Amino acid sequence: MTNETAAMSAPSAGSLPLDQIICGDNCEVMRTLPSESIDLVVTSPPYDDLRTYGGHSWDFYGVAWNLKRLLKPGGVIVWVVSDQTVDGSETGTSCAQAEHFRGIGLKQHDTMIYQKAGGGAVGSHLAYWQYWEYMFVFSKGRPKSVSRIADRTNKSAGHLNSGSGQKKEKVGTRLQRSPMRTQPCGVRTNIWVYGHGNRHGDVTDHPAPFPEKLARDHIMSWSNPGDVVLDPFSGSGTTAKMAREAGRRFIGIEVNPEYVEISRKRLAQQVLPIGAAS
Repeated sequence: MTNETAAMSAPSAGSLPLDQIICGDNCEVMRTLPSESIDLVVTSPPYDDLRTYGGHSWDFYGVAWNLKRLLKPGGVIVWVVSDQTVDGSETGTSCAQAEHFRGIGLKQHDTMIYQKAGGGAVGSHLAYWQYWEYMFVFSKGRPKSVSRIADRTNKSAGHLNSGSGQKKEKVGTRLQRSPMRTQPCGVRTNIWVYGHGNRHGDVTDHPAPFPEKLARDHIMSWSNPGDVVLDPFSGSGTTAKMAREAGRRFIGIEVNPEYVEISRKRLAQQVLPIGAAS
């Protein structure tokens, strides 16, 4: 059975339109959703661009206010963003946005980097090539769900960790404990490396998709099965697609009908949930 989930109008006030891509202005749609109903937001807004995309404008301050209202206590926002270079100077919009999120009461839980692997020369000929973007992680209080991915290979795997032989209990007292062996893999750093979405077959009809693995890894890191994941700039539906595969509920909002149609086609494809047996 396929899952064709694309709504072409905003939901009625107070309802939660689960597992749908809604075509409409994100602020107008979010105003209809109940407060503290979203567990996780994974999104990538238009970069400067300069406040337009596909001929449509967007309201950063309205989006930020709505996201804070919708987020549950302990909920997380992953904000993937970069800056334009204009007249030889970077705009700094991304950092200004981060400051605003802090200013409205969210915590800047982590400042992560998305490093693009295999990309060409990007940026000004008067500066070093730009190969990364911010992945700001904001939280409404202490994050309620944290599952750090441990897939970084340890070169000293299997060796005894000599530094773990003693534990300082209090001043002048030490308790002996058994040495620990280094595990095969350790927790990642906060710099994540991915290829471009269009270069790896994720989607071909959207100009700037982020990689499916990027969305998946954040969903697995900051939410639990059954949680509700929102993307207010849904684009080609990458966040929605990966949320569904990870056993989460999703809501996508996209103003461009062409991108809504792309999302509908991607979501109609039958896939196995993450972790399911092949």
